Amino acid sequence: MNKKKAITLMSTCSLVSLLAVGCSNGSGGEASNGGAETIEFMHLWPQGSSAEHHRIVNEIVADFEEESGISVDMQVLSNEQYKDQITILSASNSLPDVGMTWAAGYLDPFVEGNKFAPLDDLLEDGLREEFVAGTLEAYEKEGETYGLPLELNTVYIYYNKSIFDDYQLEVPETYEEFEQVINTLKEENVNPIALGNGDRWTGSMWYMYFADRIGGSETLTSAIDRSGSFEDEVLVEAAAKIQEMVENDSFVSGFNGLADEEAKSMFMNEQAAMYMIATWDLPNFTTNEDIPQEFRDSVGYFTFPTVDGSGDAKSYVGGPGVGLFISEDSDVKEESKQFATYFVEQWGERAVSEAGVLPATTVDSDALDLPDMYVDVLNDLNEATNLTLYADVQMSAATAQTHLDLIQSLFGLEITPEEFAEAHENALADE
Repeated sequence: MNKKKAITLMSTCSLVSLLAVGCSNGSGGEASNGGAETIEFMHLWPQGSSAEHHRIVNEIVADFEEESGISVDMQVLSNEQYKDQITILSASNSLPDVGMTWAAGYLDPFVEGNKFAPLDDLLEDGLREEFVAGTLEAYEKEGETYGLPLELNTVYIYYNKSIFDDYQLEVPETYEEFEQVINTLKEENVNPIALGNGDRWTGSMWYMYFADRIGGSETLTSAIDRSGSFEDEVLVEAAAKIQEMVENDSFVSGFNGLADEEAKSMFMNEQAAMYMIATWDLPNFTTNEDIPQEFRDSVGYFTFPTVDGSGDAKSYVGGPGVGLFISEDSDVKEESKQFATYFVEQWGERAVSEAGVLPATTVDSDALDLPDMYVDVLNDLNEATNLTLYADVQMSAATAQTHLDLIQSLFGLEITPEEFAEAHENALADE
């Protein structure tokens, strides 16, 4: 849809006044177009830093206005300004009718303060089935859904096909095969895996996958939400597997002090054969013209292997990005729900085909002209059985810090797997 229509932007506010009072009449739905209802919509994709996102949002809003006869007044802020402004508006009961939120712990104060409206009624007529498995759950609190996810990132192991071909290596499907690949690369003096665990969340993803493959998708989540224990033997074994990889020199030298960007650079400069990261880096491996085509052509990916015969290859570690909320205090709640539903339905195909963003909804990849890797990932998502949200995102801020510190200690062989599990259990039990 390429229909164009002018969008009402609240551009008359200075940033200072916007941050102070929001340049908004609150969630009032006041008419600004001669009597028709108006929805106030706030998002965090400015034209300067998120040009394609910004353009797609404008087009969706224009189409919605034309088809529904409902006006949409938009406020657009950068990411950190947006977070500050949402906090200010929430405290003054002046949230926009529709805005953007993050999942899991970020939702807690808004849900506890009765600021966001439950949205389960929107999901009853088939919309729920349009989302990738596991994405909506990240926006649930006590059985109710408070956000409609727009974006999704899943974690894969990317590999250099040229290096694999040079040494007649096959993509591993089991941990045993993975170990054989690593050992062959070491014998040939090739760094097996680029890892920047100075950032710690990178190592957490490796640990999460071991926990998922050994014990299933619920074990780690249950330990975090306190329906289970972090001292479960599965989580201890997952920690032991991490140290097994470290002791086998699976990662580049000095990995525990490297930043993720440094590890990424090593992989992209063909100094390591493999690299684990989420799909937010897909453009670097497919469409980013600043990256040599020869390298982009050489990148493939595989899902985390099964471990000792256990694990579901269609279960992923990852998480949704931002989602839409609707203000509980909105005076145009039904119109806002209509807009939010429309936005989600329109966002999917446009996001991936025009902005390189993986949407949280399933997409018919056969109908789109996309790089092969995008098509493969979309097909994976359409068949996903589970998405386990990043461990540190599931946790409170204090416990997440403890988790990340323990991850670095685990990879550094400074603590035993049992000590790693016990320290997590104590941190979670103290909350």
